[in-house]
Amino acid sequence: MQTQRAAHAFGLALLIALSTVAAPASAQDAVQDPKQPSVDNPHMHFWGDSSLNNCWTHFDGNDSSGSASEGYGSETFPQGQQVEVDFTCSMQENFKQDMYLDANGTIVIDIEVRIYAGDGCDDTQECIPLTLTLMKGSLEMAEQEFPGVNNNYEDEAVHWEINTNESMARWNKSIEEPQLRVQYSWPGYNGIECLFPGIDCEGEFTFFYSNNEENYTVEANFPVVNQTIPGEGGDGGGDGIGGAVSDALPGFGLVAGIGALALAAVGASRFTREE
Repeated sequence: MQTQRAAHAFGLALLIALSTVAAPASAQDAVQDPKQPSVDNPHMHFWGDSSLNNCWTHFDGNDSSGSASEGYGSETFPQGQQVEVDFTCSMQENFKQDMYLDANGTIVIDIEVRIYAGDGCDDTQECIPLTLTLMKGSLEMAEQEFPGVNNNYEDEAVHWEINTNESMARWNKSIEEPQLRVQYSWPGYNGIECLFPGIDCEGEFTFFYSNNEENYTVEANFPVVNQTIPGEGGDGGGDGIGGAVSDALPGFGLVAGIGALALAAVGASRFTREE
């Protein structure tokens, strides 16, 4: 009798150990992958090519692979012509897990730009000041114009704080990764001094990346929190221990389920012996 009980106890311990080892691989990978967001890794960095044709992001500040070595992308425009850009920086890789944010937190976006364009703009011209749009997949979450940004070829920092809400609490993997859209359209400069030889009046828009040589801060900081939304880990709507614990620790719901089955098996064997 004691030998059988010991065997059952050993079997239960083995099942629990195996279920712990078999915790979802995606959860483990997300923790280990520095390109993925986490509570300890909430800073999204910006990278791209030298011509602003391709801009991408991820959460590893040490991986600038493929990004312009000079640390910025730039586009030039002929003298007097419209200085116009419209590009989007998207995640290089999809999330491996949903990203959860503090619904009462703040997303902080810092970028650095350098613009050379004309001074004025009238009703006959298209005039869009520097405009940033935060996207959640294809959904626009926030947009802000920055009319005070200078256009006289000086580097300028742009700081944007976005108060989060319930609609920003969860970012689903594969379809709701964050994107930053950058827009600007302004008439080019065409002053009288441009007639003199050696005077360069070409328009320009430069966007600095996170690996810039001037050490400008170029990143988006998200108020990432651990997964705590009830019901995410089970089919029972999150009621009871299984739903609550599985949200806090991936794989623990599996442990609880297998443990319950093992206990049921032990009880059944006892019932058979008593009969």
